[in-house]
Amino acid sequence: MAKINFGGVEENVITREEFTLEKAKEVLKGEKIAVLGYGVQGPGQSLNLRDNGFDVIVGQRPGKTYEKAVADGWVPGETLFSIEEACERGTIIMCLLSDAAVMSVWPRIKPHLTPGKALYFSHGFAITWSDRTGCVPPADVDVIMVAPKGSGTSLRSLFLEGRGINASYAVAQDVTGRAFDRTIALGIGIGSGYLFETTFQREAVSDLTGERGSLMGAIQGLLQAQYEVLREHGHTPSEAFNETVEELTQSLMPLFARKGMDWMYANCSTTAQRGALDWYPKFHDAVKPVMEQLYANVADGTEAQISIDSNSKPDYREGLEKELKILHDSEMWRTAETVRKLRPENKEQN
Repeated sequence: MAKINFGGVEENVITREEFTLEKAKEVLKGEKIAVLGYGVQGPGQSLNLRDNGFDVIVGQRPGKTYEKAVADGWVPGETLFSIEEACERGTIIMCLLSDAAVMSVWPRIKPHLTPGKALYFSHGFAITWSDRTGCVPPADVDVIMVAPKGSGTSLRSLFLEGRGINASYAVAQDVTGRAFDRTIALGIGIGSGYLFETTFQREAVSDLTGERGSLMGAIQGLLQAQYEVLREHGHTPSEAFNETVEELTQSLMPLFARKGMDWMYANCSTTAQRGALDWYPKFHDAVKPVMEQLYANVADGTEAQISIDSNSKPDYREGLEKELKILHDSEMWRTAETVRKLRPENKEQN
């Protein structure tokens, strides 16, 4: 474990050079890894582990997701089982079900958490708010987490490119004395870039804040507001979309992902520099109170309870589909479809 300086603050970080794949295989030798759920994180993590040579099985309920697992090469009765049988067979149970599914399936998981096993999560939600979810692990199992900072799809695609997504890790319960090594070995096995230390509580709070904030909620709100203002003042859909979304995602994001926003400020036109330097403090001052309110709602469990309550409604799926359809049908994202088709690489494929 290395101490790495991040902006003047030292953190514990583990890299693939320090904890090699060979070491990970040695740590998990003799372990059977049962991946529960084949929805968002399940495919990427299980396939990466399988490709890296670990002993992996999948537990999934019948349905479309089960058929997807079969299509990906998991064999019923050999490497694909029911939730209960996968839990029974596994020495490490990777709980990659959705938060709502974890709560409903937990009574079927818990009886199989026998002494010495490891219970693994990729999100701190169920354990952090266990008083609300009912997910209280037995005292005689390791409780560990590796949380990739990206989608399961990205985890898989970057793995296939020989790259990796950074991930946080945490140990909430160590009864075997091997919990840390198990955690890091799994993190390396799923193809993490580097792993940085956290806790279940910090991961859950930061994750929910990020999803509702800069990763999804805030960025959609910001993009929609700018697009609407441009359209309301007579700009065409193409112009509004290109100035709001296309330039950001296709030109600027790749640049400041590689070099940072500070580099972007130093390497744009003087007109852009002046405007950005003048206006970012205004956006900061307008948005920070909203972010403070968001963080408080997450930290006190309000957002967790909203998720639990909404996901528990019998008509939840129907209501969700209506909300998603409104977003899908908005002019901005319908314009996006046309713009994507007009990108040179897509025109060449057609």
